[in-house]
Amino acid sequence: MASDKIDSEEAIIGAFWAPLASGFPGAFDLKDDCAALSLDAGSDLVITTDAVVAGVHFLPEEDAGAVAWKALAVNVSDLVAKGAVPLAYVMTLALPGAPERKWLAAFADGLRGAQEAFGCRLIGGDTDRTPGPLSVSITAFGSVPSGRMVRRSTARPGDLVYVSGTIGDATLGLALRRDPALAARWQLSPDTRSQLEARHLRPAPPTGLAPAVLACASAAMDVSDGLVKDFARMCRASGVGGQIEAARVPLSAPAAGLVASKAATLADLLTGGEDYEVLATVAPGRAGEFERAANAAAAPVTRIGAIVAAESGVRVIDAAGQELAFATKGWDHFAARGDTLPREK
Repeated sequence: MASDKIDSEEAIIGAFWAPLASGFPGAFDLKDDCAALSLDAGSDLVITTDAVVAGVHFLPEEDAGAVAWKALAVNVSDLVAKGAVPLAYVMTLALPGAPERKWLAAFADGLRGAQEAFGCRLIGGDTDRTPGPLSVSITAFGSVPSGRMVRRSTARPGDLVYVSGTIGDATLGLALRRDPALAARWQLSPDTRSQLEARHLRPAPPTGLAPAVLACASAAMDVSDGLVKDFARMCRASGVGGQIEAARVPLSAPAAGLVASKAATLADLLTGGEDYEVLATVAPGRAGEFERAANAAAAPVTRIGAIVAAESGVRVIDAAGQELAFATKGWDHFAARGDTLPREK
């Protein structure tokens, strides 16, 4: 009986990675050391990279397909927030031992599903063996019209602040993955539990929103380390102040219910991270256009605040206008901590 283990990098590439490159001419069926990307005249290449590591960004026992999906999604999220159209990606997969065919097949299936959802293709990379934990590093490429990439450092006083989707579901989903007994204590139906866990396992950055971001946003970034922390980052990079109205932050029905029942706090959801939604600032005169374009793309956005002068600082206020205080504003890989929850950058 043939071994289920694969101990040849060429066998892995031929059986699992080359099919993911099919249809992208510059990938050369992964038979070369390099790939080639051709852009239309008047376009810029947008590049981002992120890694996910077992025990840091996902639980070590997590399904291989979910790990693969997440590894690509967290990169595509950055592209979307730049107003870029995803094109392709390269991947370095570092495995702690010779992988089993079943695991590789599930991982490749996860990548295939993510590729189809996000509109990009694998065009190269490397597969290594490591004495450390499993890690997946992806560099993704997108395109924007020349000089048009939307930056995080260009918000202006008077701009309105928007966020896409809902905030906090991934934080709750991660808590459920770590402690399955929470589902019963929170009185969640199986469908609701699955919905929350999916936001952690298989984030879905709003790719349809990229054209609206490109056309209307003065600044944008994705929400990965927590809405409060990422908003402060945007304001700091732009040299402005800002205000978020906590009551306006969009929550899913399950998340709102858990806050209402005090099973979770709003602070948990605003600082938990891994939302992979778009945080954007828009001039008031473009707000209606932005909202209409987002709705037309089935990627609705919610106005949650405004940009103000730098001297006013960065604040999150409650319905009474009082500033909220947070024990922590978001995830930091290098902050002192004990038994931490895995988070993405």
